[in-house]
Amino acid sequence: MRRWRGVSRVVVLVGVAALAACAQKPAGTGSGLPTSGIYKVGKPYQINGVWYYPKEDFSYDETGIASWYGPGFHEKNTANGEIYDQNELTAAHKTLPMPSLVRVTNLDNGRSIVVRVNDRGPYANGRIIDMSRRGAQLLGFDGPGTAKVRVQILAEESRAIAAAARQGTPAPLLAEIDGPPPKAAPRGRIEVTGAGPATALAASTGTPRPAVVGAPVPPPATVAGSMAEGRFVPAAVVAQVPVKAHEAIYVQVGAFGSEENVAKARARLSSIGQRASVSQTRSAGMTLHRVRVGPLDSVDRADSLLNQIIQAGLTEAKIVVD
Repeated sequence: MRRWRGVSRVVVLVGVAALAACAQKPAGTGSGLPTSGIYKVGKPYQINGVWYYPKEDFSYDETGIASWYGPGFHEKNTANGEIYDQNELTAAHKTLPMPSLVRVTNLDNGRSIVVRVNDRGPYANGRIIDMSRRGAQLLGFDGPGTAKVRVQILAEESRAIAAAARQGTPAPLLAEIDGPPPKAAPRGRIEVTGAGPATALAASTGTPRPAVVGAPVPPPATVAGSMAEGRFVPAAVVAQVPVKAHEAIYVQVGAFGSEENVAKARARLSSIGQRASVSQTRSAGMTLHRVRVGPLDSVDRADSLLNQIIQAGLTEAKIVVD
């Protein structure tokens, strides 16, 4: 399953006591889990031929196309056991830990809000995040249904609410989350040298962490929001941030560390009649070569091209905005 009102500047101090309430206000559900939810990362999974690798990534900062979901999922359980409320500021993400806090910025109008990630999705290949109905309304895309966005995790705030949620998570579930790395999922023939999901997965599942109830919660952070049913929910604070006048849409096949992998990707694209551009970027001290097709004139065109590229075997392709 899955899961943003006027501008306000009231800042609420979210302290240790408030965060710990996530573990202290359980309300029964049919699954036996508290409605305040559990801490969950999850194992690799496959949807429509594409593998996803959930992980703790407190440096996450990506662009793409957002969608939203609402009435059909209202008051149903989310992937981490919370109750979805389409009028709260929450969201679904494919790989980030649940719960975590992210800032989502609409790159078309500069409107920016913070939401709580508490669900998995969206499962359309070309979508980076699925917003609640309220989130889409505040960002101004509930009418068209999609928007070009930037998604940035709030690192310290996410660590704090994760620590509180871990305290309320049953030990067997934490043991499963923090136990031995799952068996590696099948990978395509084109690999990202030194920066692929497999590397990130290994980094996120190193030494098992003990499931200790009552472990110290990280230092409090100032975040606009309040407690609801034992969960911290971000407030409807809309910031206006500067954005480029024309953000371009691309399908990015990958960011490769070797010229050989670049050549393989370009050859595969050429076999389906697509020409790619290659540009360099720096990540974690490495120089990577981004292989992209575009710019594209619409989300529909990007969706169509992405599906074509994935069907050609380049399953790590994604839509980005730059």
